[in-house]
Amino acid sequence: MRFSRPYSGLLLLALISALIEAGASSLFLGMMKPITNETFINKNAGVAAWLPAAIIGLFLVRGVAGYATDMCMGKSARSIARDLRVKVLGKYLRLPGSRFDAEPVPSMLVRLGSDSDQVAQAAVDAVKVMVQQSLQALGALGVMLWYSWSVTLSILVLAPPLAWVMNKVAKRYRKISHRIQESSGHLLQAADQTLSNQQEVKIYGAQSAELARYEELANRNLQLAMKVESTRGISSATVQLVGSVGLAALLLIAGRESMAGRLTAGDFVSLMTAMMAIIPALKQLTNVQNMVQRGVASAERLFSVLDSEDEHDAGTRPLQRAKGLIEFRDVSARYPGQTKPALSGISFIARPGTVTAIVGRSGSGKSSLIKLIPRFYEAESGQILIDGHPAQEYALGDLRRQIALVGQQVMLFDGTVADNVAYGEMQKMGEDALRQAVQGANAMEFVAELPEGMRTQIGTKGGRLSGGQRQRLAIARAMLKDAPILILDEATAALDNESERLVQEALQKLLPDRTTLVIAHRLSTIEHADQVLVLDQGRLVEQGTPAELLERGGLYAHLHRMQFSEA
Repeated sequence: MRFSRPYSGLLLLALISALIEAGASSLFLGMMKPITNETFINKNAGVAAWLPAAIIGLFLVRGVAGYATDMCMGKSARSIARDLRVKVLGKYLRLPGSRFDAEPVPSMLVRLGSDSDQVAQAAVDAVKVMVQQSLQALGALGVMLWYSWSVTLSILVLAPPLAWVMNKVAKRYRKISHRIQESSGHLLQAADQTLSNQQEVKIYGAQSAELARYEELANRNLQLAMKVESTRGISSATVQLVGSVGLAALLLIAGRESMAGRLTAGDFVSLMTAMMAIIPALKQLTNVQNMVQRGVASAERLFSVLDSEDEHDAGTRPLQRAKGLIEFRDVSARYPGQTKPALSGISFIARPGTVTAIVGRSGSGKSSLIKLIPRFYEAESGQILIDGHPAQEYALGDLRRQIALVGQQVMLFDGTVADNVAYGEMQKMGEDALRQAVQGANAMEFVAELPEGMRTQIGTKGGRLSGGQRQRLAIARAMLKDAPILILDEATAALDNESERLVQEALQKLLPDRTTLVIAHRLSTIEHADQVLVLDQGRLVEQGTPAELLERGGLYAHLHRMQFSEA
């Protein structure tokens, strides 16, 4: 209802148009009496002459009103679905990182796509049918009451069993609709994994296994769909059976009323026509329950996202540009639903103008540590201070403006080189600053050779570029941002030697005068780090310069020996 308020004018116009449409239909049903009595019984030529013109006029009015209902309902309902879709995506962008661990992206896409469409369909087609057919049925019932209230009331004893059937159908539809949408999410997720990893699927001969898994999910989806079809078929047949009982009762009771002289032939034809108009209206109302309940189930899934709590953002301390002093004080962190902490008792200081390297075995907590700084996740205990103040005291937007991130998996968007470098809040940066950033990242050598230079489209996820080229654009983006804190998450781990050399040269231009934290896979890349943090199973087990740690002969020295003996 809240989402429909901006379109209340359109919805009111749709309701008025639907009332006019139903009124015109009811008037046509009411004309059955004069058509029968005056044309066929009384042979009234005058009435017979104007009745055809009146019928054409009624259906013209009905057609115009029906068109107005369709357009007004369509515009408002599609707009509501668009608003829902936009708000849900906006909400996802405000949710904490733990939500993205709990719900896979394909499931989010189902909510944004299929669920939003189901809501639109329920709001457009289902609600339109419900409004129109309900008014048509009520209008026909009014005609019946007008011509013979006693006959009509006798037939209305069939209403309770009909209502019971429709209620049962609605509950079953809603229950199945939830399961269908979840099944669709699993289908999309399975297809996404298979197609995204098609090289591994082919090289390990897993086509038949993946296809069997997808077929099993598709069969489950089919079973649920058939339950819907079964429910629709049984309910439709039941409604028609009840309707036939009503028609039989009408014939029986109306026949007695006619013999008693209380019902004319015209009255009977009007009653019969009105009754015949009610039955298909009730059938459509029953069939549309599937669409309505799918929409309700989808709306519940969308609102479960909209009702989730945003990232905690209560900071009020102003922060224009940080100095870059980062301090961890006995910080522990745990992922939701995990018993073992990801980090335990981490304490260190990273000063402006220095490079802090973070090393350790896989799963030691390196990525977990750096995700706490921009508050993608919240610490369970301890404090993280930026320039001497807890990070929670700053607004999230201000805090994240102080940080540039270059990861191993570079995320580029479908657009031009310029769009991807001057991304987000940097769109207003001048052309000179943009070119300087691209030049500084050693990216101009390949950008200049592209067909349209900086305005060249790079494809989805930067698919038209090599890994090293994508990495250098990410560094150019970080250079353009010129943030006081720089986080490098294994930025050269997946590159060949030549690409790594170019990226390392670009990084050397980026490092000065800022606080840099580097997650390092290759220890050779951090030999000049000011300090190294060695993590193991979520704990800080060693800390010092590379030379100091080699002398101690601990875990860092062990990792160093392993890498260089391999080399």
